[in-house]
This record gives sequence, C-alpha cells and structure tokens, in this order.
Amino acid sequence: MCGIVGYVGPKRALPILIEGLKRLEYRGYDSAGVAVISSNGHPGEGQLGVVKRVGRISALEETLRERDLPGQPGIGHTRWATHGRPSDSNAHPHTDCKGNIAVVHNGIIENYQALREWLGERGHELRSETDTEVVPHLIEEYYDGDLVAAVRKAVRKLHGSYALAVICAAEPDKIVAVRKDSPLVVGLGEGENFLASDIPAILAHTRRTYILDDGELAVLTAFGVSVSDLDGAPVQKEVYQVKWEAGQAEKGGYPHFMLKEIHEQPKAFRDTLTGRIKESRPHLPELGLANYEIRRLQRVHIVACGTAYHAGLIGKALIERLARIPVEIDVASEFRYRDPIMGDNSLMIVISQSGETADTLACLREGKRQGLPVLAITNVVGSSVAREADHVILTLAGPEIAVASTKAYTTQIIALTLLAVHFATVRGTAPASELDAVMDGLRELPQLAGEVLACEEAVKDLAHRCAQWEDVFFIGRGLDYAVAMEGQLKLKEISYIHAEAYAAGELKHGTLALITEGVPLIALATQESVREKTISNIKEVKARGAYVVGIALDGDEEIGKVVDEVISIPRTHQLLTPPLAVVPLQLLAYYAAIARGADVDKPRNLAKSVTVE
Repeated sequence: MCGIVGYVGPKRALPILIEGLKRLEYRGYDSAGVAVISSNGHPGEGQLGVVKRVGRISALEETLRERDLPGQPGIGHTRWATHGRPSDSNAHPHTDCKGNIAVVHNGIIENYQALREWLGERGHELRSETDTEVVPHLIEEYYDGDLVAAVRKAVRKLHGSYALAVICAAEPDKIVAVRKDSPLVVGLGEGENFLASDIPAILAHTRRTYILDDGELAVLTAFGVSVSDLDGAPVQKEVYQVKWEAGQAEKGGYPHFMLKEIHEQPKAFRDTLTGRIKESRPHLPELGLANYEIRRLQRVHIVACGTAYHAGLIGKALIERLARIPVEIDVASEFRYRDPIMGDNSLMIVISQSGETADTLACLREGKRQGLPVLAITNVVGSSVAREADHVILTLAGPEIAVASTKAYTTQIIALTLLAVHFATVRGTAPASELDAVMDGLRELPQLAGEVLACEEAVKDLAHRCAQWEDVFFIGRGLDYAVAMEGQLKLKEISYIHAEAYAAGELKHGTLALITEGVPLIALATQESVREKTISNIKEVKARGAYVVGIALDGDEEIGKVVDEVISIPRTHQLLTPPLAVVPLQLLAYYAAIARGADVDKPRNLAKSVTVE
C-alpha cells in the first residue's frame, strides 16, 4: 500500500501522475515512484521508463528533473512499507526481468515467498525485498502477446489482497487494473481515462467514476473502459457521480488539513443529522432493519480499529443505556481470532472511516459467514464496507484528508447516537422524556460545536507548554473515559508525546505510582452522574503533585477549584458531551504537534486507510 494513480490519454502522463500522488499524500507513505511508456514511433511498441525514490514526492520530483519521462500511459504509487524496508529498490513500480512490464500494488501477497521460489526456479531474477515484485514476473511468465490474459492468469496464483495497475511496453495503449480487497476507482474522461486508489487523486479531472468490486478487471484506453470478471465475462458498471467539490479536498486557507477538519465539525454534525430527524425521533430509512428485527435483538457486536473503536466504546454505552441491549466491543484485529460466540438474534456493527480497513472488513465477512446481519457506519460511499454490509449508515462528514481522524470520529458518535435512540424508540426501553432530551440536544450539537472552537486560543497556549512534556496521563469515568482514550491517541499519533488514558477509578490500582511532582494529567469531568467521584480522583493526583488540566462543563466552579487550569465546553445532555469534549483535545494535539515541528497531516509510520492486516 498505499496510493495508486494511472493515466491513459493524449496528454503527458507524468504531470498528471505527480499531481494525483500529491493528492494521495494524506494516506501516509515512505517512498514514491512512476512508470511511463514513451512511444518510439512504431505502432504497438514503446519504451518503459521507471523512476522511484525513497522519501517524499519532492525527492521523486528532484530526480525527475534530471531524468524526464515523456509519453503515456503511466502509473504512479506511494508506498507504505509492509515487506522490506523503505528504499529505492523496494519502492513501486516494480518491473519484470526485461523491463517491459510495470506494476503498482496496494495490499499484501500472502504467498509471495512460495512464488519467489517458483519464479527463481523458472529463471526470474527478483531484485527487491517486497511481496509485490512477484506480480510483474508472474505476468511476464504468462505473457504471450496478450497483457489482459496474462494478468488474469497471474492473479489466479495470488493469495492475499491486491489492487493492481499494470502497463506493458509492447501494448502502450492501455492500463490493466484488477482489485481484490483493496480499493480502486476508475475515472471516466473524454478521450482519456484515469485510475486511482481514492477519488481525490482524480477529482480535478473528472467526477464520473466506476468503483471496482472484488474480482473485477478493468482495461483502460484513451477511448474507453471495459470491465470484466476474472473469467472474462463482461460486467456492467453503474457510473458513480462524485458530488463533493474538489475544494473540499484542499486546505481552504488553513495551514493543515487537520485544523481545517477540526473546524469543519459543526458543518459535519449538521450534514450527518440533516434529514435524519422526523417528529423528534431518528429517521433512518437507509438502515433497512425492520422493527421486529430490532425488538428481538439480544446482543450487538461492535467491531472497529483505532479511533473508530473509541467511537464504538461510546456507541456501546449509548445502546446499552437507552436500548438495553448487551453490547460487546472488540478491536477488529483481535475479534476473529478469539473464536467469538455470535448467537441468533445478534447484530454486528462495523465502524470504519475509509470503509477499507482490512481487519474490520475481515470481521464483517466473518460475521456474514456466521449468519449475522451486519450494519456498517462509514464515511465513504462505495467503499468495500459500505458495499458488503447488509445495512449502512453514512456519516456524511465529507472527505477527511489528515491521517489523524477528527470529524469522521465525531460524526460516527452522532450516527451511533441516532441508532441508539432509534433502537430505544422501537423497543420502548427508555422514557419518552429522556429520548426527547437527547434529540433536543442532538439538534443543538452543530451550534455547540462551533462554541467549543472558541477555546482555540486557550488550548494553543496550553499546547506550547504541553510540547515540552514527555508523558501525559488522561483520566475520566464512563463516557469521559472513552473520550480520554481518543484524546491520548490524538496526542501521541501526531505530536509523538507519550500519552496514556485510564479509567479514573483505576489510578489507585497501580498507575498512581507514576504520579509525581509536576506530572501532567488531563482530567475529563463532563459526566454529572460520576462527577463527585471524578473530583475525588483529581484530588488524589493533586495530592501527589500532578499538574491537572480539567475538561468540564460551563459554570462548574468546583472543578475550577481543584485543577490547575480548566477548559470548559457548553452544557448539554450528558450522553452528548463526547463529540464536544473531544474538540479541545483534538486542538491540543494539533498545536502541540506544531510546536514540536511534527508533520501534522502525515505522521510518521502511519497511514490513513489501513488496507493490510
């Protein structure tokens, strides 16, 4: 993994490839490369040129100033290392022995070692440490003048996940693309066509797309696109028209995508709620679950990774509190390996910003294999999770470019809140007065989120001091603990400050030993039902010299008396405080990272869409 771009048409491919790769930088990468076919003037013949460099795209551009690649078609790639260290030789594209076939690949070839040995016995010389390099050599092995046929034969040998783009100097009029478990999008132009692993890479050129499904192979020429299955049977694709503006994937005057996306949260909240409230109750026609199915639910399994898992923790609390359904929540990478018990009358909810998270997608498929209905909460129309789930709630947050998720996370919480209230309404498990209060609070959330952003200057001042810290503790109870987990993740993933979150009552069971004079601690205290308990925990750490920053509700004077400084959020129903309380923590992480000179939108070693296990 991580990003793929392709172009075929009358224009020079290289500028289009570089532009597309830059629009995919948010996905995280450690090297980049391009392959372009230049015509030598004879029909049906061309010369393949490949340039690739470890590091940022700027390093690749520097090399290309010395070695231009004229012509078309072309393919490009940004790599996030899975097999083999980041290096020039391990960067994509990879080629066959003769340098006639070039391949870029997202995913993992699980049986690559056996294929390397077999190819070696057949006389192929592989030069990298990657799993990907077996692919161009397999295609070379089967190539007899028909690139499409060779690709079909090659992919039948592959075990694992892949999105592949292939060009061949002997057939310089086409790109062949094939997909299994990793996303690929075809962009439909006029007299030209495009390929990418994500829509932003091609949005400047076209809004008309095909979203490839697993087992589909596309052949792109300047004059058209044909799609078939791996047996060659034609597949009729529906055109997906991209409705969001290209500018939505740009910074819009903000210094970083992350800050832009933090400030977009009031709008994202509004968009996620629009059309989903009717007569003071959730209106979710896209859900597709009949009322009798909801009434007979006996268990819900929530599966997600990272930030989406933290949203799931809040979803668990809301569904259990309001709908009175037992909820199990698992990290997706652990779920299917613990031999989970999934009985009748259960529902699986999978949460993924990108809809392509490999571990989450695998759990979805396992749930369906065991006969569970699967509900997906995702931000990406046409993603694998959205297509494969039985039911889908889209968060409608708009494109999220920064690797560290902000608006996708908070809109996942809002979607889960709507779901919990809907379940409670159908099951009759919560007083109407409480559901009315939650729904009234939901309507106010976009405005309240805007008010929270007024704390930005105070948080910026705190962040300059936070930037000097090496360790930070976060504590909270109930929903505050779930938010604390997200807060510590944000801080460490972009500022590289070590941070840990604890349930406040657990401090005395070991972690209190680490609280000494001056140790920074962020205490969330927005839950009225456990407020006094949280204050007691704050006093425990203050007695041992901790420097405490409180996140509390407006007007809470008592909290102000026991902490060193306090950041307030507007008052709302206590079940709705998480998407507000997390905003100061997002800003804190952002400005601490800036103060430490970190690359905010592209933190080291991380990728936006984790499409491998």
